[in-house]
Amino acid sequence: MKRGLVIGKFMPLHTGHIALIQFAATQCDELIVIVTSSPADPIPGAIRLAWVKEEFAQYDSIKPEGLESPVFSISTESQSKMWAAAIESKYPAIDIIFGSDSFDMLLARQLKAIHVAFDSERKVHPISAEQIRVHPFRFWGFISAPARGHFVKRICFYGPESTGKSIMARRMAERYQTEFVPETAREIVSTNKFTSEDIVRIGEAQTVRVLEKTRTANRLLFCDTDLITTEVYSAVYLGVVPEILYELEKEIHYDYYFLFDIDVPWVSDGLRDLGAKRKEMFEQFKGELESRGISYVLLTGSFEERERSVVQFVEMLLASY
Repeated sequence: MKRGLVIGKFMPLHTGHIALIQFAATQCDELIVIVTSSPADPIPGAIRLAWVKEEFAQYDSIKPEGLESPVFSISTESQSKMWAAAIESKYPAIDIIFGSDSFDMLLARQLKAIHVAFDSERKVHPISAEQIRVHPFRFWGFISAPARGHFVKRICFYGPESTGKSIMARRMAERYQTEFVPETAREIVSTNKFTSEDIVRIGEAQTVRVLEKTRTANRLLFCDTDLITTEVYSAVYLGVVPEILYELEKEIHYDYYFLFDIDVPWVSDGLRDLGAKRKEMFEQFKGELESRGISYVLLTGSFEERERSVVQFVEMLLASY
């Protein structure tokens, strides 16, 4: 039985890594893929290991593993000896090491294994993980599908009812060929006579939907609402905010907030009933952001003016990443 090894940080996993691992898997009976990690890594090892496991879930012969780095500030030769010792203590004998850099060759020598190079000059897959980390949007097509969600920027459209958030989320998703998350409350309740159990269901459903859509979004995810909004309406209609909503709020980080002003006509739709309290609600929404230290962009004017402002912001965002 031939046992192979591919070792790396995969930070993030990209098409070059995938091609290397697929090639290696054809050259041996079992392939161990070690995802290395250290406390200083900008992306935790557990997350990167999960990407590799998901990407190669259909391959029985590929065995993804995580390994904490045994190396500190020492020479490359010493590094290879320490890595070899760590690998020998945890895994069966390795016959072949696949990789494109000098460290792989040194490690193969320490483990008395054959070294097989693959696309050493990166002509087939002209990308590096560092390039992706610096400009993920520019190199989006190189990022593995499981890893893309890590780099998605979530944009929350936030504020009182009847200010154009839902339409904006749909239009931006269409314009930038990506996903959007609607207000799940409208899928769960049809009137404003709801219970604490209902509001918790809304919060849980909203959280699940955002996490799901983050995985499939194309660079950006536009969200019609957030858990702060759910908390606000829970306080207004029920006089209480279930503690679990605050816990759910911590699960989702939004990169950018747009606060929608109330300087547009209020339109009834059968569910909205706070038209007489627009100013009060706007101040409450604004206050919730400010009390948390969350920065935001205030959107004012007609819908067309708001859309132009959002597009201008998004275009700058896309260019910067």
